[in-house]
Amino acid sequence: MTKVVCPGSFDPVTNGHLDIVGRASRLFDEVVVAVLVNEKKSSLFSIDERIDMLGRATTELPNVTVASFTGLLVDFCTENDVSAIVKGLRAVSDFDYELQMAQMNSSLTDVDTIFIPTSPEYSYLASSLVKEVAKGGGDVSRLVPDFVLEQMTQRFAES
Repeated sequence: MTKVVCPGSFDPVTNGHLDIVGRASRLFDEVVVAVLVNEKKSSLFSIDERIDMLGRATTELPNVTVASFTGLLVDFCTENDVSAIVKGLRAVSDFDYELQMAQMNSSLTDVDTIFIPTSPEYSYLASSLVKEVAKGGGDVSRLVPDFVLEQMTQRFAES
């Protein structure tokens, strides 16, 4: 069985993230969506909220589970018998950074990195942009699942 991880902050999960996770779920036996816990980063949603949203968003994918991790991703991979990291690439600029990260990770452990190009309709999509547009009152309904939109709208109304 081939077990891979799709890591990220997922604050919030977008349809671009779900595109990569869904495609990975068709290619590999087991996919773990791993939410990075970064205490230093200010987030719109808590770790538990992000895990819940990802769980809801991937409920139709039986070979996908959701977890969180702190520290190095390669340590998470080793501890969880993960053989590869799956990363989505939006642009050439993503590749430069992600290649460096992949090479660093491979120098630390036997975990490979596999790149999947994003679908063209999501090539510009980033959680930070979704939050910025939503906070400004823009329509992001095509970019995130409905329940994520509801939670974002509520969160911004509270602030």
